[in-house]
Amino acid sequence: MRLRNIPGSREKIAENRFCVQEPEQWKGKWKEFFGNDHPLYLEIGMGKGRFLMDMAETFPENNYIGIEMYSSVLVRALEKAEERYASAEKTNFAFLRFDARLLDTAFGEREVDGIFLNFSDPWPKDRHAKRRLTSPVFLGQYEKILKEGAGIRFKTDNTDLFDWSEEILKERNWRITALTRDLHADEQLSKGNIMTEYEEKFSGLGQKICMLAACPPEICEGE
Repeated sequence: MRLRNIPGSREKIAENRFCVQEPEQWKGKWKEFFGNDHPLYLEIGMGKGRFLMDMAETFPENNYIGIEMYSSVLVRALEKAEERYASAEKTNFAFLRFDARLLDTAFGEREVDGIFLNFSDPWPKDRHAKRRLTSPVFLGQYEKILKEGAGIRFKTDNTDLFDWSEEILKERNWRITALTRDLHADEQLSKGNIMTEYEEKFSGLGQKICMLAACPPEICEGE
């Protein structure tokens, strides 16, 4: 995946109030960072951040952290946050420039209440499969930080990635708790669905949106 470099993006990220520097220092202490004991949710590969900010506004009883490893993408999210919350002294969300393959260095065991994976890069070539956010490399990280009964919620328009992800989850013995290959036509699963920018675009073109929710077997409720 090629991204246009934005000059000065690293500097903007380092100085921005919405971006946490050295997140490792907050491992196991994110309640202290937010100043409350609210549930903590992550969005990995959060792009321009609109979904995360919409979730934070819709559910003020939760805390949210958006994770993006590309500076040129994250800086756009920070610009949008500055516009949207110019007068806000405190928010229930934050951003990290971070590699999700290292999640367990920034989040403690059983510290996270849920993870959102929205329209992740499909990395279609087989040699890049390990880069997919539903690959065993990443699932292993999620397993370390998710609380009992918690899991991932994955949405994509890419049916090949969706089918592959479903098989990987089953091979790893995750329990799939919800699944649809046409989210917007599913009356039950679409309740309360907050759309991302990509979701609006693709569904507007008539493409079906796939969604699944799943949790690791050892931390699923009732296991």
